[in-house]
Amino acid sequence: MEYKRYDNDIVLRLDKSDEILSSIAKIAETEDVKAASFTGIGASDDIDVGIFSIEKSTYEKFHYEGNHEITSLTGNITTADNKPYIHAHITCADKDGKIVGGHLLKGNISLTCEIFIHILDCRVKRKYDPQTNINKFDF
Repeated sequence: MEYKRYDNDIVLRLDKSDEILSSIAKIAETEDVKAASFTGIGASDDIDVGIFSIEKSTYEKFHYEGNHEITSLTGNITTADNKPYIHAHITCADKDGKIVGGHLLKGNISLTCEIFIHILDCRVKRKYDPQTNINKFDF
């Protein structure tokens, strides 16, 4: 992993075996990011995604292995308990062009991943909402 900061923007390159969420969280902590959005593209061979089940109030989890192009990685950085909180969604295509995606739970890079992080000049916190069983923005 390597990155460079330009004022309120960070350009991040992830390399083989880097994990997406933990890498973004590490940068958010190092750079003291309290609110940001990010987008990226790249390749992964080990992806866990979730689809939130409203009825069960939990994520249905799906695991994908093998070469996948990350066609879209998008998300935001906020804080919960004074630590970075990364919320990301991912869409990937396999060797046959089949698209998979959802809420990113884990993603390991197989070649590289290129991510742009845009930092906002504010702080956005998360607060657990017992009605929905999710962590919502808390202004």
